[in-house]
Amino acid sequence: MRIKITIGSLSMEAELNETPTAKKVADALPIRSPLNAWGDEFYFTIPVNAELDESAREEVEEGDLGYWPPGKAFCIFFGQTPMSKPGKIIPASAVNIIGKVVGDATRLKEVIAEKEVLVEAP
Repeated sequence: MRIKITIGSLSMEAELNETPTAKKVADALPIRSPLNAWGDEFYFTIPVNAELDESAREEVEEGDLGYWPPGKAFCIFFGQTPMSKPGKIIPASAVNIIGKVVGDATRLKEVIAEKEVLVEAP
């Protein structure tokens, strides 16, 4: 399923995968939330409850969308986090991979100071 992520003046499309957690996220759309940055990762609380599943990873790729169970958070990875090592993007702890940004995720650095996000079906 395609989704649209809008942060400030930047809108990007992303593709949700077919995992149970991604389906729960799709069912919760639209989501408008205060936005937090942790290095080059955005995260925000969403009304979804899910445990770690078979998609869970402790290392992610640029552009990955994740769900972080401890914070009920939707995560967008677009570069190094404070826990990253050279060439590796490391979340705070394991996340379920729920999708991927379409295009250049590093463009999110342009809106790092923004305070709100909207995630919706396009």
